[in-house]
Amino acid sequence: MGMAVGGDGGGPKSEINMTPLIDVLLVLLIIFMVITPLTPKGLEALIPQPPPPGTPPQADDRTVVIIINKDRTMQLNQEPITEDRLADRLLDVFKTRAERVVFVKGDPDLEFQYVARAIDIAKGAQMDKVGLMTAKMEAGE
Repeated sequence: MGMAVGGDGGGPKSEINMTPLIDVLLVLLIIFMVITPLTPKGLEALIPQPPPPGTPPQADDRTVVIIINKDRTMQLNQEPITEDRLADRLLDVFKTRAERVVFVKGDPDLEFQYVARAIDIAKGAQMDKVGLMTAKMEAGE
């Protein structure tokens, strides 16, 4: 483990001792070999399965949609409602639900300020997520 002193040349000679470096390398190699199988290979995700062919699509009765018509009248799931009562009605609908998700669907010719006001009311009623429904989404349904 020391240095080689002397030799044929007659003077002191120094060499690096590689044994401790190799020991550290082997210990690290063993650690990585033990840890690698324990690392997760990917994310586990639940993917919704499509319905079998030939079955009619089921409407999700739990989806809450605020519809704003061209004349600025509002509906909450086909039920006519005023802007003043919207927050109270949303609180009533969601008081027994864990997921607080609502969608806002505005007429294409409507100014965005009315849609933004409905989003603001929904956020004020402690909705977790507010989604926007567009014409392209409706065509895909």
